[in-house]
Amino acid sequence: MSGAATGAVRTRLRAVFADAGVTGQLHALDLDSGAEVGIGADSLVSTASTHKLCLAVTVQRLADTKALDPTEQVEVPVDGRTPGGTGVAMLRDPVRMSLRDLLALALTVSDNAAADVLYDRVGLAGVNRAMTELGLTRTLAVHTGRDLLATIDEDCGGDQARLLVDPGLTTRLRVLDPERTNRSTPRELTRLLAALWHDEACTPERAAELRSMLAHQVWPHRLASGFPFDDVRVSGKTGTLPTLRHEVGVVEYPDGGRYAVAVFTRAARTAANQPAADAAIGTAARLAVESLRVPPGRGA
Repeated sequence: MSGAATGAVRTRLRAVFADAGVTGQLHALDLDSGAEVGIGADSLVSTASTHKLCLAVTVQRLADTKALDPTEQVEVPVDGRTPGGTGVAMLRDPVRMSLRDLLALALTVSDNAAADVLYDRVGLAGVNRAMTELGLTRTLAVHTGRDLLATIDEDCGGDQARLLVDPGLTTRLRVLDPERTNRSTPRELTRLLAALWHDEACTPERAAELRSMLAHQVWPHRLASGFPFDDVRVSGKTGTLPTLRHEVGVVEYPDGGRYAVAVFTRAARTAANQPAADAAIGTAARLAVESLRVPPGRGA
């Protein structure tokens, strides 16, 4: 793609984010040619639940070395369970299931409780070590899910409802500051996705397992909204915190084209529902991917 074409795409991407009332960072990568486009691709971002992808890769790498048995059955008690609105986190009774099933819930429905069982098992240091081994030196896990929720509560003085009516309060939230919470860059997360799709993040069998889980994520309102076609497959992981709406994933076309995309947004509004931001993620991803799809015979 020429410099002029890249500049035009970036202008359109900025307009999409501005129209939605958000600031945005994006990186899109052709998994086969290496062509790329981005805005703020190397900016540190607060990853929110997209960091569960790093956790998932770590679990699979440990399973590869037999340091962890993914079929091990574990009890998830009610007491001490990380709260959340999906999966095990929302259940009222003790649950017993395998580590790999907990991993599936952490990815497909972003289950905080399931993810924290895995975080407790592998450790934040273990996740960070795995990312370093993969060359992702700016990707760092600082908080588990329960840690994230606890810091929000502390920073709000125990009254999280104030976040919806007091925009100034968000400036105090550590979870929104990439220097003080789980963090990465859009480029590093597309590199992680590339390693996963190229069977380099873990063994081919376990990489395929993770790809399948990501393809079964239930949320269609962000990345997938930009590709409403039956023959285009979107596999992704969302991330959500006050004012933050993110998704990272891979878009696969029937002609074999494969594109890793990471989109991070922050809204000025503090509303719990941010449909414009959600839609902007899909629109921006589509524009970025389309810019990388060169029609046959036209060259780069």
